[in-house]
Amino acid sequence: VQLQAFGGGLVQAGGSLRLSCAASGRQFSSYAMGWFRQAPGKEREFVAAISGSGDRILYADSVKGRFTIARDNAKTVYLQMNSLKPEDTAVYFCAARIGRPVSDLDQNYWGQGTLVTVSS
Repeated sequence: VQLQAFGGGLVQAGGSLRLSCAASGRQFSSYAMGWFRQAPGKEREFVAAISGSGDRILYADSVKGRFTIARDNAKTVYLQMNSLKPEDTAVYFCAARIGRPVSDLDQNYWGQGTLVTVSS
């Protein structure tokens, strides 16, 4: 499985961005997909995850109510980010995992990151 994330950019606080992650390979629907982020000088952290069927979704407390994860049948997973804050500034990574979605770094595949910068 290869993953490519895109959609990052510069946005003002309170604004919105939508990240996309395109997956290649077979059996995409069998993978749980997740978004993680890493701010400068900090460890990579969990943001959101969704099961292969889309019926189980996890969010980090810091993004609940502001971010929405979704996936479609075209091998793409999205992260809609609203009400962005400066502390959301980070490189965002998508990941794929065989099995159920989890909030830790135990993922099978990682994409390259896309930078999100939120100005105050």
